[in-house]
Amino acid sequence: MDINFVRSRFVKHFDGKTGNVYFSPGRINLIGEHTDYNGGFVFPGAIDKGIMAEVRPNGTDTVMCYSIDLKDRVEFKVTDPDGPRATWARFIYGMVREFQALGVEVKGFNIAFAGDVPLGAGMSSSAAMESCFGCALNDLFADNKVSKWDIVLAGQATEHKYIGVNCGIMDQFASVFGKQGKLMRLDCRSREFEYFPFHPEGYKLVLINSKVRHELVGSPYNDRRKSCEEVVKVLGKHFADKKYETLRDASLEELEAVREQVSKEDYSRAHFVLGEKERVLKVCDSLQKGDYETVGAMMYATHEGLSKEYEVSCEELDYLVYIAKKSGVTGARLMGGGFGGCTINLVKDIVYDHFIKQATELFAAKYGHRVEVYPALISEGSHRVV
Repeated sequence: MDINFVRSRFVKHFDGKTGNVYFSPGRINLIGEHTDYNGGFVFPGAIDKGIMAEVRPNGTDTVMCYSIDLKDRVEFKVTDPDGPRATWARFIYGMVREFQALGVEVKGFNIAFAGDVPLGAGMSSSAAMESCFGCALNDLFADNKVSKWDIVLAGQATEHKYIGVNCGIMDQFASVFGKQGKLMRLDCRSREFEYFPFHPEGYKLVLINSKVRHELVGSPYNDRRKSCEEVVKVLGKHFADKKYETLRDASLEELEAVREQVSKEDYSRAHFVLGEKERVLKVCDSLQKGDYETVGAMMYATHEGLSKEYEVSCEELDYLVYIAKKSGVTGARLMGGGFGGCTINLVKDIVYDHFIKQATELFAAKYGHRVEVYPALISEGSHRVV
């Protein structure tokens, strides 16, 4: 993200004075899909694309916001009980309100921001926005007394209360806590986390955006969550001496013991989740050893489970993973909720150009449009730039 570009727009649209510049990244998730609501682990990292904002207190009780990308300007009072209508401005408003709830005396400020996180690609531009604004509010009005976890939870609360999205905490967590060259294993139940080295010499990490999103009848995510909850109920009855809060508490052996007591669909979905729990732990061990071949094998296994057992893939994503495997890519899988979006790929340098060419040309020939390619570097979390 170009600081001079953001600064030039800030100076142009406000009083000609400069402020502080803050940056928060988007994120990738190497492995650990559909595990968060099952009390499991996720394995995200911050990337080198995100949201940059210049911010300066203006001595009033009014927040003056300018979205550089949308070329739109919105103002609201810090005491406004309802906030602005524009969705993008409600991210700023929500963070102001959540910081006020933390006891921070937020005053009026000018803000201009822009981003290079591709929208709809599963890299969480919204969490990057919240984290960026939270980083700025903490620096300017709280003297950095608000904890990183408070910023994470303020971002989540902003999504819930002011945007209407009941998200988890992984996206905000990755944006705030990210470290250059490190991935993070987050326990979604306890919020405990650990950093793991990610220096894949001879490899690149790249996202391939299929640019498709399938509209599905019903509530596919809720259906899958319900399947997992149904299996937990059966496990609780069968193993009366053990407490099951989520599938996190079960083993594959215990699932096999109740296989005839649950539907085939529920069994398959639970089998994926429990397998994913084991794959995340294998990836942790492999990263410690620098064994990226095993990491790649686990990525392929995750995609197979997401496609065949959890049934959240689609033809286009399966085809991109097929191309990856045929091109000699070390690991590939769909990233995110599924039904469209991106694949994440761990690619050896020697096959990188060939893979990108194959993915671009073969996909366009089959589906009539080109994919988008996003190389991803694991980078630092939310911080003040200048």
